[in-house]
Amino acid sequence: MARGKDPETYFAIEIGGEAAGGIGFSLHSDVERVSAEIGYWLGEPFWNLGIMSEALTFVTGYAIENHALTRVYAVPFAWNVASHRILEHAGYQLESRMRRSAIKDGEIIDQLLYAHVTGDGRQKELRKLLDVQ
Repeated sequence: MARGKDPETYFAIEIGGEAAGGIGFSLHSDVERVSAEIGYWLGEPFWNLGIMSEALTFVTGYAIENHALTRVYAVPFAWNVASHRILEHAGYQLESRMRRSAIKDGEIIDQLLYAHVTGDGRQKELRKLLDVQ
């Protein structure tokens, strides 16, 4: 699936020749074309090694630079404290709690909205890339 994406937006995380996880982002269109949602997972044997923070930081930068984005966001489950820490370590900031926004294992749960937003200095450059006046 990842190899079939055009443009490339989904990536495998390989450690020692073994598939360890994945990370990817979904581009939006129309008025939200400057934003993308990012998601990731990592196999339990690879937790707490800094792997996902490094991958998230890299892929966030890749997404912003290659797709003229001003915002990349994630919506982890409210109970997933480890994911919150990964996002914060990668420079994402908590923006809100989305109450009763997802269903997991038959239970309605909250999600948190984290975002990495580019600085205002890129606006002129982005306007040129996006052909916006």
